[in-house]
Amino acid sequence: MADTRTTYMGLELNNPVVPSASPLSRKLDDIKKLEDAGAPAVVLYSLFEEQIALESGEFSHLLSSGVLSLADATVYFPHQHDYPRDPEAYVEHVRQAKEAVDIPIIASMNGTSKGGWLEYASMIEEAGADGLELNVYFLPAADTLLGMDVENMYLDILRSVRKIVEIPIAIKLSPFFSALPNIATQFDEAGADALVVFNRFYQADIDVRTQEILPRISLSRPEDILLPLRWIAILYGQISCSLALTSGVHSAEAVLRAVMVGADIANVASALLMNSIEKLTQIIRETEDLMDELEISSIQNLKGSLSLQNYVEPTAFERASYIKLLQSYGRI
Repeated sequence: MADTRTTYMGLELNNPVVPSASPLSRKLDDIKKLEDAGAPAVVLYSLFEEQIALESGEFSHLLSSGVLSLADATVYFPHQHDYPRDPEAYVEHVRQAKEAVDIPIIASMNGTSKGGWLEYASMIEEAGADGLELNVYFLPAADTLLGMDVENMYLDILRSVRKIVEIPIAIKLSPFFSALPNIATQFDEAGADALVVFNRFYQADIDVRTQEILPRISLSRPEDILLPLRWIAILYGQISCSLALTSGVHSAEAVLRAVMVGADIANVASALLMNSIEKLTQIIRETEDLMDELEISSIQNLKGSLSLQNYVEPTAFERASYIKLLQSYGRI
């Protein structure tokens, strides 16, 4: 039997298939079901900066500080009762989840600025969380923002949280940084224990007849794995912190592809939401079977085998692969 054990930001896990932040972690019963299905850890759904600001009365400060740039921005945000739990109840949910299961619980916080909301990181740590994932969901829409400003925003949040907690911290990255290896190295040096590659930015659609913008939630597709695969292959070996691949993980083959390029874990959510929690058991079992079939003895022996660190000049390899691919089109 293949050894599927892996280590993610210092946490020893039985396998690399980790449910990522999703509605499946809102109920304790579902978290227990995920553990029973084979989850080696669970990333909880996110606690939002705006939610904490509403609770504390600081929402007007977000408006005046420019974090939220429109005076009527409150129209677009949910009311406090629209969130699954208030901030205090979220912390209690972390505590109860830790008591309910034996696997690591990784909490999640979502925001875009330094501020009082980050104090909840300390409360989450005290509640027993084994780790914390920082989801900086931000799209720069103003021409006054430079790329360096966006990088510094991520780094400021990471450094602020690193000062107040000792548990491992993962930071979820955007795919839109102009020089990803450089900023990844900065995150590593600033205290990140893991990088999650990549955040999926939900795209709005347009209704031509009503001339309205239609926000849509689109679950990931198997082909969505290609972008994080490429970048994890590039990052592996250049940084010391863990790497998590998220988006497009729907099968055992996807899990092994993630490991081959250097990921410590493969996050899964859409496949479970589209099917059921039992899909997790299937993916884990098929991963074990595929490893046995391919005579792969362990995840550790496989990790990074197809990363770009195995090539003398990664940049030249990327360029050569690009040219070769274009020239081969039409001859297949």
